[in-house]
Amino acid sequence: MDSSRATSSDFRLLSRRAALATLALLASPLRAQPAPPPPKLPVVASFSILGDLVRIVGGDRIEVATIVGPNGDAHVYQPSPQDGRRLAAAKLVFVNGLGFEGWIDRLVAASKTKARIVTASRAVTPRKDGEGVDPHAWQDVANVKIYVANIRDALIDADPDGAERYKANAAEYLHALGGLDAEIVAAIDAIPHARRRVVSTHDAFGYFAARYGVEFIAPQGVSTDAEASARDIARIVDAVKMHKVAAVFLENIVDPRFAKRIAAETGAKVGGTLYSDALSPPDGPAPSYLRLMRFNVKQLTEALAP
Repeated sequence: MDSSRATSSDFRLLSRRAALATLALLASPLRAQPAPPPPKLPVVASFSILGDLVRIVGGDRIEVATIVGPNGDAHVYQPSPQDGRRLAAAKLVFVNGLGFEGWIDRLVAASKTKARIVTASRAVTPRKDGEGVDPHAWQDVANVKIYVANIRDALIDADPDGAERYKANAAEYLHALGGLDAEIVAAIDAIPHARRRVVSTHDAFGYFAARYGVEFIAPQGVSTDAEASARDIARIVDAVKMHKVAAVFLENIVDPRFAKRIAAETGAKVGGTLYSDALSPPDGPAPSYLRLMRFNVKQLTEALAP
């Protein structure tokens, strides 16, 4: 057998097979590669309750950093260099407004951030008292609906491609907030009016009181940046005795000695802890806004029930 002819024949066969394989490859549809996920929008929220709302509306399209974390007191918070770096890297910075974050303007200036500053409480009707504007607007669920709408609109402006996702997330959460509001109204309505008086350790519940009909007496004003004086505490003790207040509540961000002293001097029982300005850690009873409000209402109704 001629080895040169065998080699030539083999070469032609291999070439024919290669050509057929190439044609088959060209004829087959190309498999589309999945598009890489878009980079997450970096945003900052000033405190834990607001951070929870932003996460829910933003979903998996955003990356949220919170400045004042669980059990933190935003009234007296001192920003860190890390906070400045977070603001510098952010596209949006969500703040409560209404004077709640007294340090935020200094932090924004120091960080030189180019981020848009979004005031979540914009369009809320502020409650005023003897000290000025009460910033704790989230204690009325109706106000949180306004927060959610402001958050949604800001996210859409910053990330138009995610508009439908943000709208859907906000709509679902607004529905949940409507259910929460109805729950609170029903729970408080079951308490006799004469028993709807409590002492809390600072005046963070004015919006809750106005919306749901519970009277709160507090030895501190709307901010925790100054300790209650002996005269303040004596005034509260007198009020507790006069109004026959049923319970005294601690708060997760305030020195509990105030409430314990008042309870000891009046005989009112300590009703437990209320979450006012901050969430609990994830393993606590109030790691989200919805759970915070439900927990507080449970504490109140159990303490005030006849």
